[in-house]
Amino acid sequence: MSSISTKMKVLAVDDNRTNLHILQVFLKKLGHEVILAEDGEEAVRRFSQDSPDLVLLDIMMPVMDGFEAARQIKAIPSDRWTPIIFLSALNRDENLVAGLDAGADDYLTKPINFVVLEAKLRSMQRSLALQQESIDALRRVQAISDSVLDAIVTSDASGIIATVNQSTERIFGWSAAELIGQNVSILMPDNQRADHQARLGHYESDVSQITIGLERELEAQHKDGHRFAATLTITNVLLENQRMIVGVIRDISDRKRTEEQLRENAKQLQEHFDQTQTEQQLALRLMEKQLHRKGLQDSRLRYAVLPAENFSGDVVAANCSADGLFYALLADATGHGLTAAISVLPVLALFYRMTKLNREIREIVLELNHQLKESMPVGRFVAITLVRLDATRKEGDIWVGGTPQAFLLDRWGRACQTFPSANLPLGVVTNEELGGQPQHFSWDNESQLILCSDGLLEATNPQGVQFGIEGLIAATANTSPTDRFAKIEAALATHQAGSVASDDISLMLIDCP
Repeated sequence: MSSISTKMKVLAVDDNRTNLHILQVFLKKLGHEVILAEDGEEAVRRFSQDSPDLVLLDIMMPVMDGFEAARQIKAIPSDRWTPIIFLSALNRDENLVAGLDAGADDYLTKPINFVVLEAKLRSMQRSLALQQESIDALRRVQAISDSVLDAIVTSDASGIIATVNQSTERIFGWSAAELIGQNVSILMPDNQRADHQARLGHYESDVSQITIGLERELEAQHKDGHRFAATLTITNVLLENQRMIVGVIRDISDRKRTEEQLRENAKQLQEHFDQTQTEQQLALRLMEKQLHRKGLQDSRLRYAVLPAENFSGDVVAANCSADGLFYALLADATGHGLTAAISVLPVLALFYRMTKLNREIREIVLELNHQLKESMPVGRFVAITLVRLDATRKEGDIWVGGTPQAFLLDRWGRACQTFPSANLPLGVVTNEELGGQPQHFSWDNESQLILCSDGLLEATNPQGVQFGIEGLIAATANTSPTDRFAKIEAALATHQAGSVASDDISLMLIDCP
């Protein structure tokens, strides 16, 4: 690293190419060199090849997950510290602990807060800069002299100093002339000198084997009186029938400060995580009140929403107007978690207000799109399927934008009509550009509408095979209207076989009366 304070070589690892591209653009904008990998195995290989300064590592990846990749990276021999920051949607306590146990130096949950990430990168740059300065200083010393970095002090059996190296002068502040002839206890705090002198008296007995050759931590004292953490290793040397004691003393104060800083960082990270958990629990209770409205208790409706995290970016809603028209909504916001859940709150409020007034599907869609386009940031949008049923006429209208195609099923569970996703999601373009009229349909007795989000179709089994349209159609075939919903849920559970869904899953089955 030629200039670690301004530029780092960063290995970014994520199996999602979109996330990887965003990280690459962000890091390059900050002036860093970027190395990309799409799974843990490739990350370990690129780490060995390119020796990055820092690793941004996703957890949930194919081939090799982030935990194993971190362990293998930390096991690679190196003369310098390379920090690892986990970037993951997993945000429970056990995930944080597992990440730190695997060798991570920091942890940031997804979706990534790039302001926080930039601050963490700056913090790592400072730590790496200190590390690099230490490496450069060591190289300069080694270039000038063959002497070792540690202090080497030789004394006779009674502890009288015979020789010291240059590092001793540097570490303790005493010159060689000032130290030679003094008792070695001059390098220790006053309250430890008596214990050390007593220990010297036992070095010739069997008790010496407890101390000789073993490294132990202690406090050392500089000439100016300040104390610092050090390690001491003592060896006996016999020279011309005279026993000499060789002490190797290493100043570990920087390491201790770094360890303390890491402990403090971990404490602050845990406190921040705990606070976030508390806030999310409050937000979850507030969201529950918004999501579970009376209209969802309608007897003609069965539904399920399975969040990938604590919060779901998928929502369902239903309502009856004063004239008896039945409305149903399935919405899927960008991403998942709290951010996605917040994105759909305006959709719910407008849906319930407008359906109460018997509004046309097209009018509701335009109002929702206008609200989202005005309020949501670029790149955030909401895909929806919106339905209105008129039971007296046995006719309905449906508008599909960004969600998977919907199906009208006959009494035997066969798809007798398909409603493709022919429109853009809401919040992407203006009302003038949105276009797309609702599709009109009618039905026979015991017909049902089935709506779902892409999370259901993309749910994978342990072999990575998606549930897909084929799985949904197969689950409904040759079933009765009353047990059809349970059959779909059972088929999905059997397909997943315990696999964790990577996206929110939502499903609605509506009886057409």
